[in-house]
Amino acid sequence: MEKTNNSLLSQLFDTKNLSALILLTACFALWGFANNVTTPMVNLFSRVFRINNFEASLVPVAFNLGYFCMAFPAALFIQRLNYKWGVVAGLGLYALGTLLFFPARWIGDFYPFLGAYFTLTCGLSFLETSCNPYIYSLGDPKTAIQRLNGAQAFNALGSVIGILFAIEVQSRLSQLSMEIRQILPLKQFNILKDHDLSVLIQPYIFIGAVVLLIMVVIILKKMPTDTDITTTKKATTTLRNLLCRRSFRDGVVAQFCYIGAQVACWSYIIQYGARIFIEEGMTEGEAGILAQKYNIAAMILFACSRFICTWLMRWFSPSRMLSTMGIIAMSALIGTIIFTDRNGLYCLVLVSGCLSLMFPTIFGLALTGVGEDIKIASAGLIMAILGGSFFPPIQAIIIDSGITICGLPSTNISFIVPLACMSLVVLYGHTSYVRNHIRPDDVDDKLSTQAKE
Repeated sequence: MEKTNNSLLSQLFDTKNLSALILLTACFALWGFANNVTTPMVNLFSRVFRINNFEASLVPVAFNLGYFCMAFPAALFIQRLNYKWGVVAGLGLYALGTLLFFPARWIGDFYPFLGAYFTLTCGLSFLETSCNPYIYSLGDPKTAIQRLNGAQAFNALGSVIGILFAIEVQSRLSQLSMEIRQILPLKQFNILKDHDLSVLIQPYIFIGAVVLLIMVVIILKKMPTDTDITTTKKATTTLRNLLCRRSFRDGVVAQFCYIGAQVACWSYIIQYGARIFIEEGMTEGEAGILAQKYNIAAMILFACSRFICTWLMRWFSPSRMLSTMGIIAMSALIGTIIFTDRNGLYCLVLVSGCLSLMFPTIFGLALTGVGEDIKIASAGLIMAILGGSFFPPIQAIIIDSGITICGLPSTNISFIVPLACMSLVVLYGHTSYVRNHIRPDDVDDKLSTQAKE
């Protein structure tokens, strides 16, 4: 048994590159932290700046827009240099974004924070465009998707730590309700806002220092380059080849929808839970803190599920697991919509367990067979993170409308948005399974060959 386990370990990770793998895995945790310390900020910013849900939803818009804008330049950068310097550039932009929280806090306006988030996520875009294919390439191609899920599991641990920091921030903010804040005189409101902003930026300053430390270590470290695929093809030729591959095209759409569903669920779980707890008789502050604990439970389930799913991929097809988890998530989202008590919140927590394997699995399935086009292909999949900017504002508009259908509040109804997204993820998992296991003749390869000719 021990021999088998060692064989599996050597297939997943080349142990001679262990120190490099540890550093890269730390990067996965770093962007997990940034994503999930930021998600609760949608609710916090609405209180701190006295803005509505739609305006506050500009936080995930700015956050995910950075991913979209920088992914392709990042791919060209690492194509010209290598994965290592792509990681370094990503960490540098990440650290710069955290430093911009200082002037944003001094200015005391909402929009400079959006600029800081945008800069920070330009760095995350560099990191993800570099680290995902880097990890994908460091080992046996047959276990690439499983290896990527394993590394992404530490992203989930970073997410849990980010949520813990967010809870600490929320507990230290003023607990005055939105209604009281709205009627405060401007001078008192500005004093309150100044205090809250000084608390709000602290997690970003902390993580910025950690990012700078890891960046210095990676600069000094000799990183493996033997799996760094180079190509002399023009980017336009590469794009044309990739667009001829149905598995890649559909993977970008599936990733766009998955990120939209994830950000939508995580951005509004606090609001969903707070509504329930306020109806049970809690104050707004108490309800928000308890709802945040459910958010933590969702992140812990997400982290645990990612490790479990990585282990299960030893026996089950990644594409089959993707569609199965997607169907369970759709069922849980239906429960989130139709239940108006804590049962709906339990369903929403369950969704996070189903989301865990989706990003790396879609990423890996879409990269299968792309060969030397892997860097540009990775950029396309990172650009799909724009889904996190597209869908949450739609959900926010539904919440702000106050619409009720069959007695269901607008917060519940809004979860039809991630439900629709999840249906397309299920479809991609199913078609990938059919393409790879039932009809294994790869039409994509034929089309790609024709494009090259």
